[in-house]
Amino acid sequence: MQVIDLTGDQIRAARGVLGWSVKKLSDTTGVGTATIVRYEELNGIPPSRKDNLLRIKQAFENEGIEFIGTPDDAPGIRIHRK
Repeated sequence: MQVIDLTGDQIRAARGVLGWSVKKLSDTTGVGTATIVRYEELNGIPPSRKDNLLRIKQAFENEGIEFIGTPDDAPGIRIHRK
């Protein structure tokens, strides 16, 4: 299984930049709303089963969000407007 270095802060930031609700992200990715809320509450990389983090990351990347830094060193996002 592929390791996805995506933090709760990055998920929350990307969602905010796009103006997406938790429900919109859930509908786009198939990841449950409670799971997304739980991920966003954590510092660092949320523990994830299946490929939930990968689906979230891909959904944001499809919208022009680039994830930068590492979980331990200045994790953030870069916005590429389409």
